[in-house]
Amino acid sequence: MNSIKRAKIKPGLHVLIVLKQDQRSGKLTQGIVKDILTKSPTHPHGIKIRLESGEIGRVKEIL
Repeated sequence: MNSIKRAKIKPGLHVLIVLKQDQRSGKLTQGIVKDILTKSPTHPHGIKIRLESGEIGRVKEIL
């Protein structure tokens, strides 16, 4: 279970996310937060965000 809360994620933050197509392999993608897409304060699979590159995934780690 992912313990990163929505309140800790802000636009401009460097994060590691897992993209939808990489969920099985667990491959992480690094990027900068553009938008936070999850409305609830927590989510069991991670808070969903959009990177500045346009990729969408769930936050696994804040750098």
